[in-house]
Amino acid sequence: MKKVLLGAALVFGMLSASAQNKFGYINANELMSSMPEIEKAQKTLQAYQNDLAQTYQDYTIEFSALDSAFNVDSSKLSETRKEIKRKELADKYIAIQTFQQGSQEKIQAKQEEVVAPIREKMLATISQVAKENGYTYIFNEEGLIVKPQGDNIIGLVKAKLGIKAPVAPKPTAVPAPRK
Repeated sequence: MKKVLLGAALVFGMLSASAQNKFGYINANELMSSMPEIEKAQKTLQAYQNDLAQTYQDYTIEFSALDSAFNVDSSKLSETRKEIKRKELADKYIAIQTFQQGSQEKIQAKQEEVVAPIREKMLATISQVAKENGYTYIFNEEGLIVKPQGDNIIGLVKAKLGIKAPVAPKPTAVPAPRK
């Protein structure tokens, strides 16, 4: 009998402890896209992508010029010179392909580099707001099929970050239908 009462007391204690948890949720993508730092990060990333694209274009123009010159001059070259030129063209083509593939990895690394500090700031602020307002759990709204009973804390976090909510346009009055 004592074991049953002890077990019931433990279950009751666990239930009352979990009842004290405060749940909240936030749309992390919406928050991050509203942070002013993200615009600068996007511009930095776009400039980096443009530089890589320009370098790729320069390489392809250079390759095309060499290929055209080879096609014009190949009839005048010996077989040995033709093989050397073909090898040079093949090597350049492979280098261009390698550059293009490496560019994607470089862009992803640059994106992580410019976004990581913003993400860290966002997560630290969410944690700080959760702690200040007594939240035990904060869920990312995008990953939830059913939202938990709780509060959307995006307004609190935006206020903490100094992000002003956009002003909604005032509804225009619609005249009543005439009879």
